[in-house]
Amino acid sequence: MAGRLVAAGHKVTVWNRTPRDVPGAEAAPSPAAAAAGADIVITMLSDPDAVSEVARAALPGLRPGSVLVEMSTIGPDAVRLLRGLLPESVGLVDAPVLGSVGPAAEGTLVVLAGGARWDLDRVSDVLRVFGTVHEAGGPGSGAATKLAVMSALVTAQVGLAETLAYADALGVGRTALLDVLGATPLAGLAERLRPVAESGPFETRYALGLAAKDLRLATEGPGSGQTVTAAARDLLAGAVAAGLAGHDLTAVVPFAASRTPEAPAPKEVRAPKEVRAPKEVRAVNPPSVPATNGRYSHAVRFGDLLFVSGQVALDEDGKVAGEGDMTRQSEVVMENLGRILADQGSSFDRILHIRTFLTDMDRLHEYAAVRGRFLTGEPPASTTVEVERLFLPGLVIEVEVVAAL
Repeated sequence: MAGRLVAAGHKVTVWNRTPRDVPGAEAAPSPAAAAAGADIVITMLSDPDAVSEVARAALPGLRPGSVLVEMSTIGPDAVRLLRGLLPESVGLVDAPVLGSVGPAAEGTLVVLAGGARWDLDRVSDVLRVFGTVHEAGGPGSGAATKLAVMSALVTAQVGLAETLAYADALGVGRTALLDVLGATPLAGLAERLRPVAESGPFETRYALGLAAKDLRLATEGPGSGQTVTAAARDLLAGAVAAGLAGHDLTAVVPFAASRTPEAPAPKEVRAPKEVRAPKEVRAVNPPSVPATNGRYSHAVRFGDLLFVSGQVALDEDGKVAGEGDMTRQSEVVMENLGRILADQGSSFDRILHIRTFLTDMDRLHEYAAVRGRFLTGEPPASTTVEVERLFLPGLVIEVEVVAAL
């Protein structure tokens, strides 16, 4: 998108959280430096927390009379919070887009713009550089429209992924089903899934983790009654927990297939309860999580319960990841918990109790911000305590859970 602006003749300064060059654009060392002196400042980031963080960092560089164009998918509530963060002298337009990497490079995105008439007029020429502009209404309407659209599009794609798994179970076959769907209103979506259904995942165009975030936002507040979208959200949350966040959304197809159980045996040949084998205690050590030191297991399964050991932020070599960094360690811990849960067919929304140990309770808010990205439904029972230290220097957090399968 920055490249499109350069090609259109605009003077462009860029800042990216992961530094990268944009030919023809000047790279700034900070958000404030990127915003300094600009008439229009554009943010395109991953989620509401990132937008808030970067906008706060850019504030010293925003000059009176400038306009901030927020193009991330963050929802209308986050847009309202952003408006409250900005000085009154700075305009705000919320303009999330439909389309991914290809349309962004080609200038064929659909821009959903919301804002005051005066602010929309000031940025309309710039927005048209990215593609077709659809003016959705007043402030926050672009963000709201984007969530409504994604509720339909992503939910439909997740539903079709499950249908492909269902077709396999019935013996229909994915290709045969997609051929038939090609003659229905679902033809476009079916063709998008055909490559991954027939030969496996391809390059990431729309990350599965971002899709999960979009549906999470869409099912909060007024969207809490969307039961079908909520089911799709939960399935994507399971895929994220299984380590698929960075894959293209189409990776939901093999993930859905992996969750489809085999048909149960006919009732008349099932063993009666009284002769079933007793429940076993079984250790669980998924290969997707760094190995233990051999003196404990990552989890123990008993019946329909999973008891997960305290997880800390260690890398493959057993060294502390993000030494002293509460946010980074919290992310590693939650990702490890998600992989262990997914390995046993559970997920974050089936956690019964979560216990957290912090070395500094004053940093609880840093952990809470990360935890909120993973535990998105009704909160489980929870205990949080401060401890003097953990078992390795540099560790600041350890989390254990009990979950249902």
